[in-house]
Amino acid sequence: MDTIKVSIDIEENIISVYNSGRGIPIEIHSQEKIYIPELIFGHLLSSSNYDDDEKKLTGGRNGFGAKLANIYSLEFTVETADKNSGQKYKQTWMNNMGTCGKPKITKNSKNEEWTKITFKPDLRRFGMNSIDEDTAGLLRKRVYDIAGTVKDIKVYLNDERLKVKSFKQYVEMYLESAQAEATETSGGAAQPKNQIIYERLNDRWEIAFAVSDGSFQQVSFANSISTFKGGNHVHYIADQLSKHIMTAVAKKNKSAPVKPAQIRNHMWLFVNALIENPTFDSQTKETLTSPSSKFGSKPTVKEDFIKKGE
Repeated sequence: MDTIKVSIDIEENIISVYNSGRGIPIEIHSQEKIYIPELIFGHLLSSSNYDDDEKKLTGGRNGFGAKLANIYSLEFTVETADKNSGQKYKQTWMNNMGTCGKPKITKNSKNEEWTKITFKPDLRRFGMNSIDEDTAGLLRKRVYDIAGTVKDIKVYLNDERLKVKSFKQYVEMYLESAQAEATETSGGAAQPKNQIIYERLNDRWEIAFAVSDGSFQQVSFANSISTFKGGNHVHYIADQLSKHIMTAVAKKNKSAPVKPAQIRNHMWLFVNALIENPTFDSQTKETLTSPSSKFGSKPTVKEDFIKKGE
């Protein structure tokens, strides 16, 4: 996969998500006797991701997400191009997955591979008449999250390619936005630019550090899922940073003891991690609960990381 395209049409209440990854197999399932795309998106308990012994770096575990999107939509359409079968597939569900349309299968003469989901959320079920600006902003942020946390892909929002192409760029944009907001809140007084220390610890972990305003702050991702309440991946990095900072302070001033809690209160930590078979506190995946022993990799923050900010 090298491309993700998201379209959010507030006027028409239509959202679509496209990716250029491998298409869904267009064939009849040997046991269920229906096409595989219909099985995946239109039937409950049909995921292929239940084996916890298989090490995966995905976010979903039980196949709920796509089916729930279908259930909570007035209209839900799946389209996919399968290179192996040389076919394209399109199928639409209506009325909260209550009505299943017949699949339309055509030739895939260009040997394309992609999948696109288009849906109209049933806003009444969420107490809404339209997609308000707060919700639209949250959806747009999610697209920027993808651009900043997934490597080597082009991300488009409403047909415009996002300029964010790395986690470091994402962090810089995040802090610039916070600086602009602080300037506005202060009545226009210019705010100092926050210095960023960034490092890729290994092929599965990226971190960045900035000084906070006196309370611990974090922006974190596990397998590109926004864990906005943090979790064990954040604690693991924060604990290492605290020890290094305590050591550095002790070397410079032995008469000024500093406690870990005091250090944490001045941390603004950014973590982008790939975790094997991650577990979360709930279906909304706000907090990563996987213990560090099951991360699948060992991120080590070296003392040199702190020296970058000196």
